Amino acid sequence: MTAPPDDCLARNEWICGAYLSTRRHMLLDAVLQHLRLTALAVLIGLVVALPLAVLARRLRWTAAPVLALTTVLYTIPSLAMFSLLLPLYGLSAGLVVAGLALYSLTVLVRNLLAGLRAVPEEIRQAARGMGYGPVRLLLAVELPLALPAATAGLRVATVSAVSLVTVGAIVGFGGLGNLIYAGMNTYFKAQVLTASVLCVVIAVAADLLLLGVQRAVTPWTRAARR
Repeated sequence: MTAPPDDCLARNEWICGAYLSTRRHMLLDAVLQHLRLTALAVLIGLVVALPLAVLARRLRWTAAPVLALTTVLYTIPSLAMFSLLLPLYGLSAGLVVAGLALYSLTVLVRNLLAGLRAVPEEIRQAARGMGYGPVRLLLAVELPLALPAATAGLRVATVSAVSLVTVGAIVGFGGLGNLIYAGMNTYFKAQVLTASVLCVVIAVAADLLLLGVQRAVTPWTRAARR
């Protein structure tokens, strides 16, 4: 009988320290790409979502169309979304970023609008009485008071983007998704498990980081709970 190989890579085991030590540079590159794609998508989504939420708050008749549009975007399957954006971006990282940014609008717009709507009208009136114009009112009063709802939506959008980045592997820009996809094709157990666990770690770490930021920028919510 032939003795089993001593190397966990040769045995194709799920948990393999040799995989981590021999592929650490490849894993690091995949993690960095995953983080870049996630951060860009959420940042662009936030930049687009904020004026849409402000518009829906100022002109109430636009709220229903804005919410309906962002909801419809989220219902489009990822493969179809990438196919629709392909003529604009080609097979590039921009294709993945644009698709994920559109997906994030559903959560971001709804939470930003909910936060703006939750600002008491008497506070707005008091600010106007003190001479606050529309822009100053938005920046100094409404947005700070809307932060709890906005950051909650940002957390959900970020965690969703972390998971959806993996779908970008179909166009070669999926961060850790590239490793998962390649590992599944070759049934490389250690690669599939390691990349999957790293995705979970990134999602949890991002959520905890944003939760810390949320608590830091909204101290009055902690005082209210006490």
